[in-house]
Amino acid sequence: MKRLPTLLATLALGLTLAACSKLTPENYAKIQIGMDYPAVTDILGKPDRCSDIAGFKSCQWGTEQRGVTIRFVGEKVVLHSAENIR
Repeated sequence: MKRLPTLLATLALGLTLAACSKLTPENYAKIQIGMDYPAVTDILGKPDRCSDIAGFKSCQWGTEQRGVTIRFVGEKVVLHSAENIR
């Protein structure tokens, strides 16, 4: 029974890494100005957080230390940036 916690921890780590696997320099390079929100989520997956203010949407994948931030107007990419996604 001591192996069960280890197995669960390994499974949780694997799921966490799988969720981050789309956050790569290659995928970030696919993001283009004018691309729509569904196309971006097809590439990067569901964002970790988004905020909407008066038609402007800002979404973040990952963290501020390692991640991608994309700003949308009318569901289209207008600005994108990345930090430490090597």
